Amino acid sequence: MAWIVLGVLLVIVFLLIGMYNSLVQLRVRTDSAWSDIDVQLKRRHDLIPNLVETVKGYAAHEKGTFENIAKFRSQAMQATSPADKAVAENQLTGALKSLFAVAENYPELKASEEFTQLQGSLSQTEDTIQNSRRYYNAVVRDLNTKIQSFPTNILAKMFGFSQRQFFEVDAADREPVAVKF
Repeated sequence: MAWIVLGVLLVIVFLLIGMYNSLVQLRVRTDSAWSDIDVQLKRRHDLIPNLVETVKGYAAHEKGTFENIAKFRSQAMQATSPADKAVAENQLTGALKSLFAVAENYPELKASEEFTQLQGSLSQTEDTIQNSRRYYNAVVRDLNTKIQSFPTNILAKMFGFSQRQFFEVDAADREPVAVKF
């Protein structure tokens, strides 16, 4: 009888260890995914001044657009939480759309090799950011589900595991882009 009780206790201990380790793995994957987003956002923030300087050479009178980009870039770089970063990055994305709208008015700028390369690099970085956001949100979903599910929710509460925020897109970015010919 004592062996059976000992066996059951060992099974319970191993189950608890497995649940704890799965929570730790998800937390580490979430932190890693957030770090990937941060790296890509930094790359984006580093590309923007070069892009702005290139456009400034052709469209010096678009001062308000350049000031907005500088302001929103600064706010985006200072944001720390996923929610704050999402808001700041959405504002920066809107300002960049304005910059590209300005560029549309200058055919010689659009033909510039430097502008084309910067625009391509920014586009590639935006794609990577989107992939990183999707991965981060998937890992956050898995972590949050595990934290809310029984019996790991008891263990999660005991060891201070908390839910993470999704990196969400602003409602304005969900609207389709208007194409006019």
